[in-house]
Amino acid sequence: MAKHGKKYLAAAKLVDPMKEYTLSEAVGLMKQIAYTKFDSTVEVHMRMGIDPKQADQLVRGVVSLPNGTGKVVRIAVFADGEGATLAQEAGADVVGGDDLIKRVQEGFTDFDVAVAIPSIMGKLSRLGKVLGPRGLMPSPKAGTIAPAQDLPRLIRELRGGRVEFKVDKTANIHVGAGKTSFSEQAMHDNLQSLFDAIARAKPAAVKGQYVKSISIAPTMGPGIKLSVNDVIKS
Repeated sequence: MAKHGKKYLAAAKLVDPMKEYTLSEAVGLMKQIAYTKFDSTVEVHMRMGIDPKQADQLVRGVVSLPNGTGKVVRIAVFADGEGATLAQEAGADVVGGDDLIKRVQEGFTDFDVAVAIPSIMGKLSRLGKVLGPRGLMPSPKAGTIAPAQDLPRLIRELRGGRVEFKVDKTANIHVGAGKTSFSEQAMHDNLQSLFDAIARAKPAAVKGQYVKSISIAPTMGPGIKLSVNDVIKS
């Protein structure tokens, strides 16, 4: 059994493990139990009522958090020609075509999200073993493949708080939704925007209870159970 430190145990005493909190209650409590010296991430953990083995029940999407993520996002853009020019002007951290592909093949992965124009995707297949395990491969479902003229908009969204959510092999969703230094209102709005997006992403093939449980927690802190009915609007 894992042992927790004094600060964690003190924070855990403030949380009723048997209670399902409203979002407003949970956000207020989150501010109290965030004890790390660094600015903790607001972590969301959801148990979904889907079968991850069924392709038509997988949950995946993107949402732009109204108050951002609170973190610096390093963006790599695989593009050439006009796309490369537009990406550089929009402030992408690293931009390139064949040269960038070669760098990644040689081990360069110093970025948090990768974007690509459609015409270069055929060449990116050779990077599957490098980018795939890290969740960095551009894909239509993640909204990270865009024509050259849409790159400035996409880069702005990624900088401003665009996050991806997807169910894993155990039918869970884990995603960050801001920082504990955010105001309660900003944290509340970010979380509700995320929950609304996940509700809209419900596959038609899913029957019965779509979301089984939700908890939020600051990094390294105890989890706070949420009332599913309070945050998931059907």
